[in-house]
Amino acid sequence: MLKKVLIAIMALVGAYYAIEQSAPVSQRSPASQPANAELIRAIGERRTAYQVQGSGTVTRVLSDDNDGSRHQRFILKLESGQTLLVAHNIDLAPRINRLDAGDTVSFFGEYEWNDRGGVIHWTHHDPGAQHVGGWIEHNGKRYK
Repeated sequence: MLKKVLIAIMALVGAYYAIEQSAPVSQRSPASQPANAELIRAIGERRTAYQVQGSGTVTRVLSDDNDGSRHQRFILKLESGQTLLVAHNIDLAPRINRLDAGDTVSFFGEYEWNDRGGVIHWTHHDPGAQHVGGWIEHNGKRYK
């Protein structure tokens, strides 16, 4: 009897961990995901078109990219020391107000690897409802 109970407990624990690891980053419990772990893994694996959530410190605010869809651009440094370009589409989402170097920003968007670390984009809703909506949080406000 004790053996059957132990097997059942082990099966439940195994199922919990399998479900937890297969859940999207945004749905995992905070204790199960070190800060930016999925993003750092995506950078190391040179992934593209990979949905991630993370946060970092703004190191530099760049000029807007006005070719085609307009994008507010800035460089974000992760606690790991890696840097990323964030390209936030301001034709589809509001501009981030008073963004300065030293500010903390959280995001949910799509990561694209490049030889400079990568780009985060799709930090907005998709008016065509074909892509997962993203966002940026700055000073307690969510921009999507």
